[in-house]
Amino acid sequence: MAGSRIKNEDQYEALKDKGYSKEKAARIANTTNSGKKGGKASPYEEWTKDELYEQAKNVGIDGRSKMNKEELIKVLRNN
Repeated sequence: MAGSRIKNEDQYEALKDKGYSKEKAARIANTTNSGKKGGKASPYEEWTKDELYEQAKNVGIDGRSKMNKEELIKVLRNN
C-alpha cells in the first residue's frame, strides 16, 4: 500500500484475513513489537502495571489511566 502508515503490512493483512477489523489489525500491526514471533513475551500477569499501561497506550485503549492491573490485562486481551 503506497503511503500506508502500517508498520507491518504482512501482519496487518494476516490479521484482516483472520477476521480482525481494519482498526484492530492496524493497532496490532503498529505496536512496537509488531512482527515478533508469538510466544516470546511473558504473560501479562508478569508485567508491571506501568508496562501494561504503556502497552494499552500503544494500542490506543481509552480510559487506561483509571484501570487497575487486572482491568488492563483484561482489556489488552480483548482488544
